[in-house]
Amino acid sequence: MSRPIVPKRRPTAALLLALSAALFSACGGGGDAASDAFASESATSYAAGPISGLGSVIVNGVRYDDSAATVLDDEDASRSREVLKLGMMVEIDASQMDHAAALGKALRIRFGSEIVGPVDSVDAAAGTLVVLGQTVEIKPVTVFDDNLPGGLAALSAGTVLEVHGLFDAATGRYLATRLEAKPGATFYKLRGMIANLDTAAKTFTLGGEVINYAGLIVAELPKALADGQRVRVRLQTAQVAGQWVAVALLPGLRKVEDRAEAHLRGAITAFTSTTEFEVNGLAVNAAAASFPDGGAGIVLGAQVEVEGKVVDGVLVATKVELDERHAGERHRFELHGLVSELDTAAKTFLLRGVSVSYANSLIFRDGTEADLANGKRVEVKGIPSADRTTLKALLIDFES
Repeated sequence: MSRPIVPKRRPTAALLLALSAALFSACGGGGDAASDAFASESATSYAAGPISGLGSVIVNGVRYDDSAATVLDDEDASRSREVLKLGMMVEIDASQMDHAAALGKALRIRFGSEIVGPVDSVDAAAGTLVVLGQTVEIKPVTVFDDNLPGGLAALSAGTVLEVHGLFDAATGRYLATRLEAKPGATFYKLRGMIANLDTAAKTFTLGGEVINYAGLIVAELPKALADGQRVRVRLQTAQVAGQWVAVALLPGLRKVEDRAEAHLRGAITAFTSTTEFEVNGLAVNAAAASFPDGGAGIVLGAQVEVEGKVVDGVLVATKVELDERHAGERHRFELHGLVSELDTAAKTFLLRGVSVSYANSLIFRDGTEADLANGKRVEVKGIPSADRTTLKALLIDFES
């Protein structure tokens, strides 16, 4: 569970030294992913959710050392840790968890987006846009990449975006956690559930968009293609006769391996009962779980946080919480690193590639505003600005 912004007592120096020796050989972003990290250690923990902090990677309130992690995209291509950004949805296989300190060691990090495609329309007043025929909701914590200055109001039809987020099965909409401009995209992408499958015409729909997969051979298709199946489809960037042409069609879900502990944040994508449902497509058995927020809000489309363990592809839950009940403490971002491009007039600086503003009222810890300087190591906790391209600092902590 994420921690509130109010500063808490720090671990003792001895404890920090012990943790450093046991958990981390290095901390922070940068550099290329290690190719053999996952093979050299056994993963005991699984986490999935949006990145809420960098330096190292912070997911679901846990700070994961990513210095030796293998980083893969949803095409299983090895990537640099530098591509990991605030708001991206990731899956983490980890070891050496220290729950008291909310620390872990990431062995493998997977990331992927839901949509790559052109904007059809924007409704700034409603906080929505349509991308590749899919309605996308913008939330207070949606991160806009700095290549989208001006936020939602500045977007226009035809702009090609990459959308990271969650699918709301109750509304058929996507809840954006991050948006990036993709002007040079060589293909478009959709992840969703098949409907209106026509095996004769080789077509189906995703969110109302007609997909033609006639150019793919049977060996290139997911097994037992059927309505309701979740898939990822890569598309040509131009329609043919009003249809999107698939150049690759892949399963939209990956089986999660058995893990002694699991921590998942996401949306309920299928619902049978309060003790039997799916989160982001992963089956959850909550028959023995506690529900600190009650069970009334456990419904299709609800955003939840689930803890437990993974057994035979099922998350056996010990606790299920409603994400919206804890928005104040969980929907903040955290950055650790070195200050650069400090502008004392505008009261901004860069940290982990994110623009940070300290113009608003905030707390300084172990230093003052006068101590800010390029090269200073700091921790920043904050919330997105109005256009969501800048982090408004609530706390700046000077780290040694």
